[in-house]
Amino acid sequence: MAIFMDRHELKGFSAADVAQAHQKDLEVQDEYGVKFLTYWFDHERGTAFCLIDAPDKETAQCVHRVAHGYVAGEVVEVALSAVEAFLGRVNDPEHLAGNTQDKDCAHRAIMFTDIVGSTEMTTRLGDRMGTELIRAHDSIVRRSLKAYGGTEVKHTGDGIMASFVSTTQAVDCATAIHQEFERYNRGNTEPIRIRIGIDCGEPVEDSNDLFGTTVQLAARLCSAASTDQILVSENVFRNQHSSATFKETERLQLKGFSMPIRAFECAWVGPANI
Repeated sequence: MAIFMDRHELKGFSAADVAQAHQKDLEVQDEYGVKFLTYWFDHERGTAFCLIDAPDKETAQCVHRVAHGYVAGEVVEVALSAVEAFLGRVNDPEHLAGNTQDKDCAHRAIMFTDIVGSTEMTTRLGDRMGTELIRAHDSIVRRSLKAYGGTEVKHTGDGIMASFVSTTQAVDCATAIHQEFERYNRGNTEPIRIRIGIDCGEPVEDSNDLFGTTVQLAARLCSAASTDQILVSENVFRNQHSSATFKETERLQLKGFSMPIRAFECAWVGPANI
């Protein structure tokens, strides 16, 4: 058995329609040796995603076809741990089963933080002090993630990768992180300077991997950002509703992307001026 995620185009469907289709899948699944673990529905974008434990893609599609006829446009194999890290769950929560208006969609914002000059810092200060500064970074970032509903996906060595349900939360969290580092740096002889990149998207859109293109672009934007800068993608700029102000940068030629990318700098105000 393997774990698959599929993607459905369901424009015009309601949350109740999708919940009913999911229930029909559950009623048929045992006949085919398949287990539908959970689903996500985004009414605004008209997309739905199912998480399925099945022998193969074809069998998973067969259950859809027999149960209700709404077959998926794309099916990809995924790691269960990655799904939980990005989307926060791998089973139907109780509130989802009893509330067809649930708004837990699969669209996510992905954020990367990076300590600027971390290698030079460790070489200059030594491993012990360098490790302590990384721990200080981790503490500040994790505190902000908790405050803004972010989920840590993984530690990158000199930064953190995180996932957010809301692009607005991601932008506000990034701003708060920079403000916290500004406070930290005022009272320490060894300042920590960071940069942040954010993109958003759906789990299997325009890629054959869970958040493949979205993760790649968020990481590249982080690498392209200057010290103390937040760079976000055009998707984030259009999807967020933060009070933050943005300025479009020059188009960026990023590794792994054939065309120049539109990017926007998110302005943030230091704590002294808040």
